[in-house]
Amino acid sequence: MAASYTTPVQVLIDELGRLPGIGPKSAQRIAFHLLKTSSDEVHRLAAALTEAKAKVRFCARCWNIADAELCPICADDRRDPTVLCVVEEARDIMAIERTGEFRGRYHVLLGAMSPLDGIGPEQLKVTELFARIDPEGIEEVILCTNPNTEGEVTAMYLARMLKPFGVRVTRIASGLPVGGDLEYADELTLGRALEGRRDVSA
Repeated sequence: MAASYTTPVQVLIDELGRLPGIGPKSAQRIAFHLLKTSSDEVHRLAAALTEAKAKVRFCARCWNIADAELCPICADDRRDPTVLCVVEEARDIMAIERTGEFRGRYHVLLGAMSPLDGIGPEQLKVTELFARIDPEGIEEVILCTNPNTEGEVTAMYLARMLKPFGVRVTRIASGLPVGGDLEYADELTLGRALEGRRDVSA
């Protein structure tokens, strides 16, 4: 009979293993690290998780994470409201902000189109994007989706659907590695990609 952990430990490992990017071995390492740390540290972690879940919401305008109705970027009157950068996830915003190259606003899709996984435009914040174009006087939409298959499919779909709005639609340049994620791009590469964005023909 194979040895097994006590039920509380196994439950902890299983729950940690449900997190994205955490495999069975990583879940086991994290679980044992938590078991070795002091009760105070574990309580601080639990409190931080509980507070974040209770207080953090999505921005009513762009779907970035926020702790008020609008995220800090949407609430900043110094940002250029006529230029909109479309990203897949809120974490991509931080990657772009670190470049210091972009002073417009954002729109978070909360994912990318993936027909094989049953994710189409209806599962993303696409309708909300289109609803912003005219009321906010947007003149340029930068498609800053990841340079992988899902990101490219999403960008091409959005370019086609945005054409009737008469706005300039650009795509970040290919300074980013194909198949990579914005989250892991360095500031210089991402900054150059933003500078070298190009018009997208639908």
